Order: sequence, then C-alpha cells, then structure tokens
Amino acid sequence: MTRIVVSPEQFHLVDFDAGVIAAVAERVADSVGLPPGIEIRVEVDETSPLGSGRLTGTDPKRPRRLREASVEDILGRLLFRARDRLDPSFGDPPPEKDLTLAQGTAWDAYSVGRCARLGFGDTQARWRYHFRNRHGFTDVADATFDRLWSATGLDWSDLEAACAETEAARQPA
Repeated sequence: MTRIVVSPEQFHLVDFDAGVIAAVAERVADSVGLPPGIEIRVEVDETSPLGSGRLTGTDPKRPRRLREASVEDILGRLLFRARDRLDPSFGDPPPEKDLTLAQGTAWDAYSVGRCARLGFGDTQARWRYHFRNRHGFTDVADATFDRLWSATGLDWSDLEAACAETEAARQPA
C-alpha cells in the first residue's frame, strides 16, 4: 500500500483539507500504477495562490479553496513522471532541475495525456499551448504534441527525439 503524507496537516491560510488531498493522492497513485510500498509526500505551500511545478491544487476562481480536479491533474502528471523514473526500461532522464524547458514540456505532454485517458484533467488545449510555447508554433510541433499526448510505452529516448524533431523544425532552412 502506498503511504501518503500531506503537510501541513492543518491549513490556516487556505481552505484545504489534508484528508481530501491524501485520498485524491492515493486514488491517483493507484490509477497511475505506482508500485506499492512507496511514500508520497505532498507538501503544500499555502502562502501563495500561484501555481508551482511541484504541487498546487487551488481553484483558480477561488484561490484559497481546494479544487480536487486540480489536485488530480497535478498529482497525475507528477506521479506518472515518478513512475517513469522508477521504471528501468524508461531510461535515465536527468534530474528534474537539469531538464531543459523543452524536455520537461515534452514529458508533461506525455504524462498529462496518460492522465486524461484515466479521466484526470483533460486540459489538452491548455497543454498544447504550453507545448507550442516551448517547441514552436509549427505543424511539426502540433504533430509531435499529438503523438506524445496519445502515446503509451515511450521511453526517455523517445522524448529526446521529440525535442530534437521540434527543434529541427524551428531552425531556418
């Protein structure tokens, strides 16, 4: 069984519930297929209503309230990346801090596409726009995004190849 730790346990600046976050995290972790026996730590920074790459879950229309769909969306993306890192057949991606913006965005497209197929946060238009900002507003970038979004079974070399493909399309002929 996956152990979920949410901190803080009580929130003072936002209307969040650690128990709800833990329940969503457990449901998403099971759906993503993380191996049993690992610990997932969800550390919420309640001092900022702005989203963060690590974990946020606010309702954008009511920034101090928890929105479960946001928690599912963010946790799904991050937990798919964690699952990929735990899978030796995925390859050896660099540490998170060393990913380029293009690499991180390609991996996000792949992860969020898998989340959408599980029923978590189908926000394809938002992610396509984010992908275009990092990979170019080209037909090649759109085709690459579509391929990543609908893919299963990719490895790190596939994501690197996707980045190289979009970069080549951005170079002057």
